[in-house]
Order: sequence, then structure tokens, then C-alpha cells
Amino acid sequence: MASSFALKNFTALSDLHPNMSNLKIIGIVIGKTDVKGFPDRKNIGLERYTFSFTIRDSPDHFVNVSSWGSEDYIRPLSESFKVGECVIIENPLIQRKETEKEEKFSPATPSNWKLLLSENHSMVKVCSPYEVDTKLLSLIHLPVKESRDYYSLADIIANGHSLDGRIINMLAAVRLVGEPKYFTTSDRRKGQRCEVKLFDETEPSFTMTCWDNESILLAQSWMPRETVIFASDVRINFNKFQNCMAATVISKTIITTNPDTPEANILLNYIRENKETDVADETDSYLRESINLNSVVDIYTVEQLKVKALRNEGKADPFYGILYAYISTLNIDDETTKVVRNRCSSCGYIVNEASNTCTICNKDSSRLKSFLLSFDVLVDLTDHTGTLHSCSLTGSIAEETLGCTVNEFLAMTSEQKTKLKWQFLLERSKIYVKLILSHRARGGLKVSILSCKLADPTEASRNLACQEHT
Repeated sequence: MASSFALKNFTALSDLHPNMSNLKIIGIVIGKTDVKGFPDRKNIGLERYTFSFTIRDSPDHFVNVSSWGSEDYIRPLSESFKVGECVIIENPLIQRKETEKEEKFSPATPSNWKLLLSENHSMVKVCSPYEVDTKLLSLIHLPVKESRDYYSLADIIANGHSLDGRIINMLAAVRLVGEPKYFTTSDRRKGQRCEVKLFDETEPSFTMTCWDNESILLAQSWMPRETVIFASDVRINFNKFQNCMAATVISKTIITTNPDTPEANILLNYIRENKETDVADETDSYLRESINLNSVVDIYTVEQLKVKALRNEGKADPFYGILYAYISTLNIDDETTKVVRNRCSSCGYIVNEASNTCTICNKDSSRLKSFLLSFDVLVDLTDHTGTLHSCSLTGSIAEETLGCTVNEFLAMTSEQKTKLKWQFLLERSKIYVKLILSHRARGGLKVSILSCKLADPTEASRNLACQEHT
């Protein structure tokens, strides 16, 4: 199909110069930051708003674009386009880039210039992909760094503390995309975070955390075990809590999804040829479910779940539901019951206590990995129709449910553990569950708890009443 927008009608980024006027530029958005507000120093009590993005019009040329103005101007402008879309920018101001100062917080670009959008003079228009030259669209799959300029996940772990605080590039496949978590800070600012689990030929799991809406939105579009990413300029830190190396997406970061490079194609072939089965199921519950809890809406009784499981016999796919039930067994104060176990900090698999090695990662005993303590609790869930036995409550989900970390739990006395147990026993809870048919599980049904919180009495009564009539 012929392009409606011929590139010759626009000024190329390679030709930018400060004396130009009446500019018209076309490019694909390859990176974008969240909108932020700042106190307006000229108008006390008011705020100015800003966001920035990066556009590209050729393999070798891309620039950063910033916009400042009122909230009424900035927010709609930011919401009008996303990463991967082509935009036309009219009448931007060209400014010389202060490289050292600006590239500390913005993506590094090959240009000496940056573009500034003015509320009164500049325009941004989103192009339909059908109107854009395919060469321009293909740039979204081209990393902004040289395709071989990256660390493997094993390299990051092997270098350990020497990389702490460093900004590097990574090439990896997506194992899991966690559910976005929203929170409010002590000074009442709203925040969000999303954990992405990555892997490659060298490591089965590695954490990358997104803290801004734009990167979280991008991450939610990735298909686990089918997507490869090239992450340029992510920050590497040692996570003291999990005792392992981890990556963080920052304002400098540009992530290329499914890059069109030889290295990425090799990794993509690897993940397609190595579809994990049982081990993936075992570790996924620890590494955090990729399911968005907001998408789980079906409410069941225990009896209804068992009936549904019988109907699903022969199917390997999991199913999800909500229970309004009691925790009827919670043996966290029984000294003979193993409540906390060592897990591999890389893949999340339970460590063999006899050999003290991870049977998944450490086939070569010389390649020892660090381990971390994790809750591994089996609970019974009961309502007026029956009981689901030996439901799995693990990892961070157990910490959220019990309201304490593993280390805090281990420091408790037996009396304190018993007191903690009775905060949950026989209290009606709203419980999100994942169920998989498994001949190895008790009753042929493996049940994992995804969330467990004390139920609102009115909500529980209303939903239980509805169940009585279904």
C-alpha cells in the first residue's frame, strides 16, 4: 500500500539546526516518560507539568522531545499517543542539548539537539499505521544500542556487586509479567510498580522492576515465553531483601520489544524450542502469578469448584475463581511442620535440603547460587459446602496474607505465632485461587492462593446469598 506520508515532505532529524522554523517532523515513538508536576516558581501555589518522549526517523537518528505547560495541556497530549505509534510534530523549538546534564536522566541520543513543544505554537498528530512508510514502522524493532552490546543474565549475576548501581543493556526473554501494584507514599503521592521475570539461555529467572505507568503499560503487552526484549540503559542493583541482582527501568531506559537482530532471533528460537512444563508450574506460583486479579470475577463455593474440576478433567489449563471461605487449617505454630523453606533466588525452585543445592539450576555443583527463605504453607479452605485441602500459600502472597516477612516470622515466639494464626482461623476471607488438575496433588486438584484478605461482611453475605440461588 502506498504511503500517504512521504518522508521527503518532512525535515529529517539528521538535518536539524536551531535556525529552522515552521518545522514538520515525522517519527516513531520509541520511549516515553510519565507526566510529572512541579511547583511553578513564577506563580506560587500553582504547578507546571511536563513529560518527554523519544522519536526516531532512521536507524541512526533519534532525539528527545520535551513538553512543559498546564495540566490541561500536558495530560491530554501525553494520553494521545503511546510507544510504537508514529507522530507528526509541527513547529517544535530546536535547542542544543546539554549532554552531560540531560543524559543523566534522559535517553542518550546521537543528536546534538533536542526538541521542545510549546503549548501555543506546537502540534502533535498521531498517524495511522496504514498511512506511514513501513521503513519507519520497522524502526520500533531496532535497539538504540549496538545489538551485541549487552550483558547476559549469567554475566550480571557473575559480576554481582561490581555491577551494583551501574547502568547497562540487557537482552532477555519474558517469563512472567506481574500484576501492577498501586500504593500511596507517606507524603500522599500515588505510586505503582510491576515486576517482570526474565530468562535467557544462561539463567531461568531474573527480576526487572518497572516503577512508571509508561513502562508498566508496555510490559503488560508482552506475551510470557513468546517475547524477547532489548533493554537499553537499565539500572542494576543488588536486592538485599531477595539476596540477588535485579534490574530497574529508569527514565533513561528504552526497551525494544522483539528486536530484529541476530542475537534476539537466536534467543527467540531457544525459548520456542524449550517450552517448560512441570517446573514452570512449580516456580510460577512462587515467582508471582501473571494473572491480573481484576480479571478474576467468577465466584464459587468449594463444592462448585470441585464440580468444575471434574468437568475440566483431561484439560491441562488452569482455571481461576473467588471463594468466600474460612482458613480452617493453618499450622504455622507447629514446630514439626515446615513453614519456611529455602528457595533458589534465581528460579524460585525449592532447594534440596539434603544436598543444599537447587536441582533445577545447579546440575553443575560448582555453579552454586544464593538461596532465600520463603514461606511455603499448606492451608485448608472451608465454607458451608465443603473443604479444599492442602492449598498452597507461598512467597510474597503468604507475606501479604500474614502481614509479616519471613525474617519477622522467624523472630516470633510460639505464643506470637499462635496469636497470628488465630487472626485468620475461622474468619471469613475473600480468597482468589488458581486450580490445576494434577494426579500428584491431594484429591487430584492443585490449589494455589493468589490473594487472601479478610472479607467485607456485607460483600460476603451478598455474594453468598447469590450462590444459594445458583
